[in-house]
Amino acid sequence: MRFAIAIAALSLTACSSPPEQKAAAPAPPPVADDTSRLLTANRTAARVVPDHVLGIGPLPGGTVGDYEAKGKPYQLFIIETASAQDAAILLLDLKGALQTPKYIPWMGGYSGTNSGKPIFAFAKTKYLAGVAGLPDNLADPIARELAVRLN
Repeated sequence: MRFAIAIAALSLTACSSPPEQKAAAPAPPPVADDTSRLLTANRTAARVVPDHVLGIGPLPGGTVGDYEAKGKPYQLFIIETASAQDAAILLLDLKGALQTPKYIPWMGGYSGTNSGKPIFAFAKTKYLAGVAGLPDNLADPIARELAVRLN
């Protein structure tokens, strides 16, 4: 009897599969350091963010500069992609993350808010870039100056 129970127990353990191991999430792709493309006036810091620029879920990593002018803090960001098409698609992803996005025809970009923070963004060549933390009327001239550096 004991022998039959032992065989039954062995046959049951032989049928079970090992527990599934969860695969680790893939590391984000390497991020280009575009600090040299950021504006230098009023910059207080710059860094490369490995993933989710500005904490916005659909955005990959990129370069972020911190600025302050006339007591107003703001940020510039640059995300380098593989192509102009990829930058345009990323702009649409960002548009989807903005509350009340508004098209900016002269920049071919969008402005809106994310978590209460104003975002003014555009795609140029293989870059998605923009200004965070300033209203459109203040962000526009800064974004135009940044756009010149993205050739």
